[in-house]
Amino acid sequence: MKVDIFDFDLDRSLIANQPSEPRDACKLLDLSEEDKIKDRIFTELPDLLEEGDVLVFNDTKVIPARLYAKRGLAEVEVTLYHPIDGIRWMSFIKNAKRLHEGDIITFYTEEISAEASQFSAQVISKQGEEGVEISFNCAPQDLAHFLEQYGSMPLPPYIKRDKPDAANKENLWNRYSDKENYQTIYAKYEGAVAAPTAGLHFTDRVFKALEEKGIKKVFLTLHVGAGTFLPVKVEDTKDHKMHAEYGIIHQDACDAINAAKKQGKKIVAVGTTSLRLLETAADDKGILHPFTGETDIFITPGYKFKIIDDIITNFHLPKSTLFMLICAIAGTERMKTAYQHAMQNGYRFYSYGDSCFIKCVNKI
Repeated sequence: MKVDIFDFDLDRSLIANQPSEPRDACKLLDLSEEDKIKDRIFTELPDLLEEGDVLVFNDTKVIPARLYAKRGLAEVEVTLYHPIDGIRWMSFIKNAKRLHEGDIITFYTEEISAEASQFSAQVISKQGEEGVEISFNCAPQDLAHFLEQYGSMPLPPYIKRDKPDAANKENLWNRYSDKENYQTIYAKYEGAVAAPTAGLHFTDRVFKALEEKGIKKVFLTLHVGAGTFLPVKVEDTKDHKMHAEYGIIHQDACDAINAAKKQGKKIVAVGTTSLRLLETAADDKGILHPFTGETDIFITPGYKFKIIDDIITNFHLPKSTLFMLICAIAGTERMKTAYQHAMQNGYRFYSYGDSCFIKCVNKI
């Protein structure tokens, strides 16, 4: 399938640089009926659900995986994306061509200069498009502390933030506000280096309204990787390689979802990350099973969904694997029409942008 099928033009002014305030004040594009498009706000989500329906959330927690470092006078930006062991990580590094195997890079922040820093890493190997393997100079049990001290949220490249600068008060504000904004309120298990952004719109107020209507919440964990930001560089989808991500679904989550399906209730994935793990762990009869391991599932039009009835998701990049996925859910022409409506009506796009509720029309 040609990747160009999934292309569209987007005015960059529609890319959100900050979330809505409050979170649940964002727009919600309602595609719950196949031939209609409705404009809502996110606090109206309970109106689209019935008692006994199940929302499936990804409770992964984003770690501050973006780091700034120096090797001599050379400056680099490091984004961790996949752990190898307690201190070794695969990473994407801007200006990696300046680095060689064996080099030591020293991390710094607005408050801590590279000269005064005690936190560094060694370049172990450079693996082309797979990134750079680095090994930190600390004990495994101390790494989380150093990342919290030196790291910032690994925002996608279309959200612009300046590198550390103590004189730049706006950048300092952004760094600390992103640590709260780029995290769901139900985040629990650390390990993601990208947020499950469909969940960013949920607030205690929305959860209370859902509970009052008898709508159930189920949680699974998929540690989202930075590979989700990578563009599709091939011409045909069959040639694209997905990065693997680690996920867990427990038996109690399977029991709740399978029981709801038997009762004819809707299963609604909160985000593409929840959906991908559900579809990985489901059998061909639509039964969900416990799962622990990595998934690299790549869903494109023609796929028949085994678990979900609907999805809540943000607006995605053109020619991205995520836009391909939602085209598989609702149809490519349907989604292009919906996106055109969103652009004409000022919807905000991407990670900090607005939300969309989509009915799945391609099920087993």
